[in-house]
Amino acid sequence: MKSDYIMIKENLKHKITFGTYRVNDKLPTENELMRQFHKSRYAVRRALTELQHEHLIYKVQGSGMYVQDWNKKWRANTESKTIGLICTHIADYIFPQIISQVDAVIYKENYSLLLANTHNDLTRERLSLIKMLDSQVAGLIVEPSESAKPNPNLDIYQRIAQSQIPILFLNAEYPELDFPSIQNADAKAEKKLVRYGLSQGHKRILGVFQADDRQGTHRMNGFIQAYQEANADLSQSNIIMYSSHDPFSVISKKIDFYLNADKRPTAIACYNDELAVQVLYKLKQTGYNVPQDISLIGFDDYDSAYYLTPSLTTMHYDRRSVGEEAGRGILSLIKGKPFNSIMHQPQLKIRRSVATPATEQ
Repeated sequence: MKSDYIMIKENLKHKITFGTYRVNDKLPTENELMRQFHKSRYAVRRALTELQHEHLIYKVQGSGMYVQDWNKKWRANTESKTIGLICTHIADYIFPQIISQVDAVIYKENYSLLLANTHNDLTRERLSLIKMLDSQVAGLIVEPSESAKPNPNLDIYQRIAQSQIPILFLNAEYPELDFPSIQNADAKAEKKLVRYGLSQGHKRILGVFQADDRQGTHRMNGFIQAYQEANADLSQSNIIMYSSHDPFSVISKKIDFYLNADKRPTAIACYNDELAVQVLYKLKQTGYNVPQDISLIGFDDYDSAYYLTPSLTTMHYDRRSVGEEAGRGILSLIKGKPFNSIMHQPQLKIRRSVATPATEQ
């Protein structure tokens, strides 16, 4: 159980760093804070003292406590040998290999990584950015969180730009910001995948896309473009959108709606291989054969995609190259050298999870 002063401190710190209390705003008095939190004067005073020590607030004698310009200490630090890496996920799927490659590159120049995991949450992203900047890292590699949504953290990114702190984005970018990035041509790649499905005779393809990331919205756009450019009847397709925070059970129920329709889909195009693996298991559990009954398409060419039964048709995400480029890119920026954005063109991997539909369902 948290101590009273820690609870007060964390609450006030959150309000300061998230802008409820702005620079030079006056905080409530000790008596007001005691009433607000129903805690002792000792707890309130200790919380305020620690916030002072962290340079988040300052005291004006006879007037009270005020919010410090708490991010003014953020600056480019060429003497630091630590690089911050903020990912939406760290321990699973495609990310360990990317992180490993970044680390291998920067290690050769005596840099180390400071990792943070946002779980694709913008609040966690903000806290991670503050932690990294307070640690005065030499530079930042950031995979944007919920990049299809309006970003409440633009004030921090703008401070990063003003302070000329080296930064680059992975997999997505925020359109309001002009930072270099390493991305996939997601719309073009998904269009190629779906065009392949159409070429195999599939007219009723169900697309399932994560809607809170720009990767997902780009891939969804590519899905639609494939139908348009092939002059195929888009009205025969369907699209499911989901949040990265939705459990698979929510997505599964949405898929069931189409599987139970009079004219069910003959193929399912998944946002990524991680989702495709879950969909494959679901289809097998409910009596469908892949690809004889329903074909399946993924994206990313995850390590297990080749070893599935059937092996998964997908787009190859060159994780090794992305990690190496990110490592070299951030080192270049730290040294004051330019780094131009890179757009990868994923390659189609045709395997056994797609077949020509046997008959019209």
